[in-house]
Amino acid sequence: MKKALSGALLVTAVAAHAQDTVKIGISEPLTGAVAASGNYVTEGAKIAAEVINKKGGVLGKPLELVIEDNKSNPREAVNSVEKLILRDKVPVLMGAWSSTYTLAVMPKLEEYGVPMVVETASSGKITAAGNPWIFRTSPTSEMEAKAFATLVDSYSPAIKKVDFLSVNNDWGLGAAAEFKKMFESKGIAVGRMETMTADATDLSAQLATLKGTGSDTLIVTSGIEQLTLAIRQASEQNLPQRVITTGGSFPELLLKAPAAKGYASQHLLFFAPWAVEKAKHPEVAKEFMDGWKAKGLDFAGQTEGFRGYDGILAIAEGIRLAGKAEPEAIRQALWKVSIPGVNGDIAFSKVGPEGKESGQATPNVYVVELKDGEPSVK
Repeated sequence: MKKALSGALLVTAVAAHAQDTVKIGISEPLTGAVAASGNYVTEGAKIAAEVINKKGGVLGKPLELVIEDNKSNPREAVNSVEKLILRDKVPVLMGAWSSTYTLAVMPKLEEYGVPMVVETASSGKITAAGNPWIFRTSPTSEMEAKAFATLVDSYSPAIKKVDFLSVNNDWGLGAAAEFKKMFESKGIAVGRMETMTADATDLSAQLATLKGTGSDTLIVTSGIEQLTLAIRQASEQNLPQRVITTGGSFPELLLKAPAAKGYASQHLLFFAPWAVEKAKHPEVAKEFMDGWKAKGLDFAGQTEGFRGYDGILAIAEGIRLAGKAEPEAIRQALWKVSIPGVNGDIAFSKVGPEGKESGQATPNVYVVELKDGEPSVK
C-alpha cells in the first residue's frame, strides 16, 4: 500500500509540474553538419523564454522549452518531433532548421494535430504543401530572391553572369532555382550550377571547375560551416567571381580568421547586429541582443540566434491569444498574431491550397559585406 501511495504521489507531482508551466517543443540540429546554426537558434529561443518569463510568462505560467536534438538528420528530426508530442505532450513546436528536416516532420504534425512555427527553413514546398499546422517566420527562397532583385542593378561592376554552388538538398536546390529565375528575368546570364553534399569538407574541386566560367558572380547557399569553407578556399584559389551567400547564414569564423587579405564576400541576412538601428523595431532587437551579450555568446551568432527568439515570441503570443495551451486553439490563434520582432513585423498570411493554408510571415533582408574580418551593412 505504501509503495502504491508513493507512486500515486509521484504521478500527482509530475502532473502538477506539467500544469505549472507552458511547454514549447523545439527540434534543432544541435550536433551534426549544421550544428552551429541549430545551437544559435536554440540559444535565441532560450533568451526569448527568459525575457517572457521575467515579464510574467504566458497565461500566468512560465514557459518551459523542451529541446530535442535532430542531429542534422531528417529521420532523427521525425523521431525528435514524435518524442516531443507523444512523450512530452507539447502543444506546439518550433523547428526544424533545414527545409529537408522540416518537410520530413510535416506529416507528423498533421497526424497528431500539433502546430509548428518554422523559424529557418526556406523551401517553397513547406508552405505550398497544404499543411495547416505550419506557420513560418523565415522567408522563402522566392521571397529572398525577390528582395535581392531590388538591389541587383546597384552593383558595380554590374552583375552580368552568375554561377551557383549549392548544398544538395531541398534548401540549396530550391534557392538556386529561385535565384536563377530572378536573374534570368533581369536578363542576367546563368552559367554553371555546382552542388556539394551537406557534410563536404573540401570544395576545391567545385571551385576549380567554376574558376574559368567567365562569370562575375557566384551565389553560394549552405550553412555556416560550408560558407566559411567556400569563401576561404575561393580566396586561396583567387576565384575571380564576387561571392554572394544566401539563406541568412553568416560565416562568423572569418571574423577572427579572415580569408586572404583584401578578399570580400557579401551575405544576404535577415538580421544585421552590426547595425541594430536599421532594424524595424530596434527596441526589440536590443532586448534580444542584451540577452545574447549576457550569455557571452559569439556576437555574429545573432544572425542565426534571432530566428529562435522571434519564433518563440510568435508562439508565446499565439498561446496568449488562444487562452489555453491546446494545439488546435494555438493553431487558430497563430493567425491572429501581430507583434514586433527582431527581424520586423510578425504576422502570418495564408499560402497554399484553399482550406489547408499554411502561414507565412514577410521578413526583411539585409546585405552585409565581409572584408578582412570586418562586416559592413549595405
